[in-house]
Amino acid sequence: MSNFNFLLFGVYPYIALAICLIGSWARFDLSQYSWKAGSSQMLQPRGMRLASNLFHIGIIFVLCGHFVGLLMPEALYHHFISSADKQLLAMVSGGFFGILCLIGLVMLLHRRLTDARVRASSSRSDVMILLVLLAQLVLGLLTIVASTGHMDGAVMVLLGNWAQGVVTLQPVAAAEAIASVSLIYKLHVFLGVTLFVLFPFTRLVHIVSAPVWYLGRRYQIVRQKGVKPAVPRPQRPRTYEAPARETAVPTAVPATAKSKAPV
Repeated sequence: MSNFNFLLFGVYPYIALAICLIGSWARFDLSQYSWKAGSSQMLQPRGMRLASNLFHIGIIFVLCGHFVGLLMPEALYHHFISSADKQLLAMVSGGFFGILCLIGLVMLLHRRLTDARVRASSSRSDVMILLVLLAQLVLGLLTIVASTGHMDGAVMVLLGNWAQGVVTLQPVAAAEAIASVSLIYKLHVFLGVTLFVLFPFTRLVHIVSAPVWYLGRRYQIVRQKGVKPAVPRPQRPRTYEAPARETAVPTAVPATAKSKAPV
């Protein structure tokens, strides 16, 4: 194992994780108003819903598959599935949801680059992170093509050993596990780790901003403008009545002593 391999896959993951945690904490503490996705749907809603749904559905299933597939020990899943079958399952499900994600991502990127209003409201980091995600997604789909050359599941086991070695704080064992895999897998892993470095400085932070407080929020009654409610409102009880106004009666002027006229 070379020192360069140990640096990239044994040390760099911890550096990326430290930047992710410290940078996210600093951004949330110093600039909470920037902690958002910055949706542009109100600027141009055409095609936004389809593209966003395809991308998010695909990316959620892909991330869950990576999390379970890489971090589940081999001795555990061998009770109900073999390494070869696990690889085949990962290739089929990952390919399907990866293509869904790719279609949605291309649509989102095309919309952000070609629509004048959306482009004007986009920052450089918005476009950059979409391009990085596109490159990572293409690399992931290419690993599926590369996996067709070895269907025994051995490479999947090595990649799982790398991820489990990083999580259990064994950088040397992690770097040794991934040293023998082909370049396409290493590029995919390296760019995936780099996303942790970019996480606190881009719109990716909205991933950890799930609005769980919505579950305990009171219901809101929303009505369209100009539409009368179905149930008429009850009349308010009259608790106060203004007294009737009385007519003014002229008051008598008291008689005074008559003044004598001058002679």
